[in-house]
Amino acid sequence: MTFHLHKFPLLSKSILLEKLISEQSKEDEGCHIKLSDIPGGLKSFELVAKFCYGVKLEMTSSNVVYLRCAAEYLQMTEEVAEGNLISQTETFINKVILRSWKDSLTALQTCDDLLPYAEDLSIAKRCIDSLAVKAFKDPNLFSWPMTEQGSMQSPGGSVLWNGISTGARTRSRSSDWWYDDVSTLNLSTYKRLISVLESRGVEVETIAGSLTSYAKRYIHGLNNRLNTAHVPLALMPSEEEQRNLLEEIDRLLPFQKGVTSTKFLCNLLRTGLILKASHSCVSNLERRIGMQLDEATLEDLLMPTFTYSMEALYDIDCIQRILEHFLAMDLATSGASPGLVDEEQLIGSLSLTPIITVAKLIDMFLAEVAPDINLKLSKLQSLAAAVPEYARPLDDGLYRAIDIYLKAHPWISESEREQLCGIMDCQKLSLEACTHAAQNERLPLRVIVQVLFFEQLQLRTSIAGCFLVSDNLDGSRPLRSGLVAPNEGGGWTTSVRDNQVLKVGMDHMRTRVSELEKECSTMRQEIERLGQGRSGWSKKFGFVLNSQMCSAKEDSVSGRHRSSSEKTGGIHGKFLKHKRNLSIDVLKILEKHRSQFLLYSLCLN
Repeated sequence: MTFHLHKFPLLSKSILLEKLISEQSKEDEGCHIKLSDIPGGLKSFELVAKFCYGVKLEMTSSNVVYLRCAAEYLQMTEEVAEGNLISQTETFINKVILRSWKDSLTALQTCDDLLPYAEDLSIAKRCIDSLAVKAFKDPNLFSWPMTEQGSMQSPGGSVLWNGISTGARTRSRSSDWWYDDVSTLNLSTYKRLISVLESRGVEVETIAGSLTSYAKRYIHGLNNRLNTAHVPLALMPSEEEQRNLLEEIDRLLPFQKGVTSTKFLCNLLRTGLILKASHSCVSNLERRIGMQLDEATLEDLLMPTFTYSMEALYDIDCIQRILEHFLAMDLATSGASPGLVDEEQLIGSLSLTPIITVAKLIDMFLAEVAPDINLKLSKLQSLAAAVPEYARPLDDGLYRAIDIYLKAHPWISESEREQLCGIMDCQKLSLEACTHAAQNERLPLRVIVQVLFFEQLQLRTSIAGCFLVSDNLDGSRPLRSGLVAPNEGGGWTTSVRDNQVLKVGMDHMRTRVSELEKECSTMRQEIERLGQGRSGWSKKFGFVLNSQMCSAKEDSVSGRHRSSSEKTGGIHGKFLKHKRNLSIDVLKILEKHRSQFLLYSLCLN
């Protein structure tokens, strides 16, 4: 751009222009001066030329930095003229720009086009310091008009200034009100602001919140609402820029537990895997998630495998590394040996709550990934075995995952089924899980027998406990706690609770006896129907004898059913009858698998 200007207005304001004009040859009719390196280029020099001609300039936060840098370059000091451009711009910056949050932010953004002059004049530094100070104050204290409560608001909620509605709305006073504003800065300037905030002792939660907001603005996939709507499409960062930004966010995030949400960290890791972030970045994110894995959800752990090979649908290795980080941190924090954890401590200790929560989460994850046909048995078994035994009060979740895997992979061999079921403890299955496992044809026979055995053992223990409660109620022996029941309120409470357990057990026994009676009645009717048609065959195969035995058993069961409604004094008889009923159930199941069980017995011998 060429400007046709008079010499005298320029000479009277600028030392540099005076020097350049004097160096021109006096023989030339015109004086041609080139200013190719003036800060701000055409925009800055046009404003300076107007100032030299005496045109009154309207300084704003958008042009004051351009004017200040250009005035410094042209040496428009007080030595040449009083009230020159340098002094006017400095006064405007100090008294107007640095006192307003919005103006400081706008002026700081213009510094990106005026480097290194804006840095040499400390304009960027002063704006950053101004923002750092104002970030933790009420925005109403440094903005116009002053926002107050009560009479200063109109019925519509707008701000009133001397009784006149300004149309402005009251701003939120939450501590994160400035997050969106600083997210408009470029990465280098934003990093400097975060560094200043840290040096001033700002809380790590506040810094982490600002970093989260900045990352969601420029990195795709971190926010379902797509916070990038405010960013023009032409200014959207490329994949390489997003990868660099993600790695920088990881370096800036405070490495402390709980300062950043687990969901955001998991989304950051998932995006890092997509963008192929560096190994150190991925490792740091896995370690961060491992520190607070107990706060994660199932959706957070679903990390897709971004490869073209026939791998599993989800990244199992990544989840196992995260789990290992959590277990290492938990062991270092608790300082207790896992082998010393007993059942009572498992139920009552608050320190074990996180690891129990993580164990349930891992079991849910295993059940979610189990239907994947490409999931290898070794990976499923390795992740399930990584959870300590004391972290699972019940193995129902693990049993569910194993059952889903066996259903989705029917082609695996019997040895592999037994190997997979070996990570499950049959003694830690609930009654519902035992009932399902006893009828599950996908499980190996060895596991079914173990389930039946431990189920019967558990029922025997429960009934034996009922006997002890009955004796305590009759006063024939002291309570298990060693205290005398009539004199202690706690012993009475325990007795009442155990009595309730006894009633529940009796109801279960009564229901079971009724079921056995119905089954025997059905069998007798069927045998009699067959015996009427073929009496010879009945005698040959012993159907008549079986019918008589079944009738006798039915009469005996009916007697037991009548006696079960008597008082507590007949509990010993009910225990023996219930025990025989349990034996009948076991024999029925073993009869169903007679050939397999005989083969299994031979193998054991």
